[in-house]
Amino acid sequence: MLFARVEAADAHIIAARLGDFYTGALHPLTDLQDLILWAAMGVLAGSLGAAKGRWLVLVFPLGLLAGLVLGRVFGVVSAGPAADAGMILVLGLLLAAAARVPATLLCAIAFGLALMRGAANAGDLGPETDRLLFAAGLACAGYAAITLTMALTLTFRRLDGGPAVAWRGIAIRAVGGWIAAIGLMMMGFALAT
Repeated sequence: MLFARVEAADAHIIAARLGDFYTGALHPLTDLQDLILWAAMGVLAGSLGAAKGRWLVLVFPLGLLAGLVLGRVFGVVSAGPAADAGMILVLGLLLAAAARVPATLLCAIAFGLALMRGAANAGDLGPETDRLLFAAGLACAGYAAITLTMALTLTFRRLDGGPAVAWRGIAIRAVGGWIAAIGLMMMGFALAT
């Protein structure tokens, strides 16, 4: 009797209750790749310093918007789980190695990452969704996530003044190692399926 009463499930309940702006803003929270990639990008930018990282405040949301538009126009949904895992792995390795990435390369990495994730978020736009509100929500979420993660990382590193607190740089490198390990596991899983 239970199986006879089965009804369709609405997996994206955010859209049904909050409206299109908040759907765009909260949609990245429903995807593990977005969470890990955005956090890793923010920590990397914050670990490189404010002068290099502040460009991402503009570049990352614009990349999300460009990816969203390209995803809708050309029907590109996602680069695939292997590309996402590879990006997680690269960001983790850059963090773990404490690589001094130039600002232009950092912006290029951030823009490419945002393009990929913007296109992936475009795949879940419904025909009734207000695209402008969804895009504004997504861009605002990208701006907030990158800015706050960079600010937290900068604040954490700024306290790194002497030998008693030298562990902070090591802690950020350890986080990079964990991110790289997650990327490696996700890459293996993506290639196995």
